[in-house]
Amino acid sequence: MTAKHFSLPAARGGLLALLAALLFGVSTPLVQHFGKGLGAFTTAALLYAGAAAIGMASRQRVEREARVVRGDVPRLLSMAAFGAVLGPVALAWGLQHTSGASASLMLTLEALFTALLARLLYQETMDRRVWAAMLLLLAGGVALVLDQWRSGATQSWGLLAVLLATAAWGADNTLSRALAERDPGQVVLGKAAMGTVATAVLAWLLGEPMPAWGAAVALFAIGASGYGLSLRFYLLAQRAFGAARTGSVFAFAPFIGAAFSVALGDRSGTWAMAAGGTLMMLGVTLHLAESHGHEHEHERLEHEHAHRHDDGHHDHTHDVLPVGSHSHSHVHEPMRHAHSHVPDVHHQHIH
Repeated sequence: MTAKHFSLPAARGGLLALLAALLFGVSTPLVQHFGKGLGAFTTAALLYAGAAAIGMASRQRVEREARVVRGDVPRLLSMAAFGAVLGPVALAWGLQHTSGASASLMLTLEALFTALLARLLYQETMDRRVWAAMLLLLAGGVALVLDQWRSGATQSWGLLAVLLATAAWGADNTLSRALAERDPGQVVLGKAAMGTVATAVLAWLLGEPMPAWGAAVALFAIGASGYGLSLRFYLLAQRAFGAARTGSVFAFAPFIGAAFSVALGDRSGTWAMAAGGTLMMLGVTLHLAESHGHEHEHERLEHEHAHRHDDGHHDHTHDVLPVGSHSHSHVHEPMRHAHSHVPDVHHQHIH
């Protein structure tokens, strides 16, 4: 097997995670702009209504992607609770009480929570370089909180709400890792629909004001791109190279959001904010520079997911070989080899 077989999934995963980061990063200052005066639950409901529309439109045929099954429902409910209720509500409230640039940068800590939980739940490898990257991310977050505390208690509480959102989305990212082999359109639809219903009901119970049509349409569109398409790309990236590395590439989203916030007129930047952002950027870069390879063993495995026959791990036969990606139940026979790899669905061995 050539190195090409193993390098392509990682490169594809990095590109997909970067696209997810771009879409989500741009969405943060836009949510702050169009969500002014709206309740946090109303804002979250509109965002995930847009995401649900993308999920509905992007579902694949059964022969191309593995279906979501009944056993996945509890995990989808947990994902919706963390990622489509707690996360966006905390972010929407935080954005109304702190600057868009600092809130965007604070979202970098999502990578820290994702990596730690991926290590805890999936035993994804984290060497000394990755731990150093996590410490840099944490130091940057502390610098941002201290900077906002100097601006007043309201600003700091807003930033802590954004911190809560990053923790919720870190849990969501880790939970979603187990569904990365399912049809991402179905996963997006299930999570977003549950989140939309829950936040809409809570907004009604709390008597939050109805949004103007312009703001509602804008937030729906932002949700479709920044939450629906972004989540779809994120799930596909997790499929390619694991939860922790996807979270690291996705950590570029806050820097994109901060830059876009400044372009929209945010002038709240300080030297402390710049220092915090620099520490976080160094942490992201250090994590992405990680390389991991060793001799490892594959046990016999039977599962179903979308796959190709040119990736070095799928050599089973067909009466008529399908062209491109397809999905069906298949078996991997035991084998032992050495190559650079990432913790995708075929490399979840313990270190």
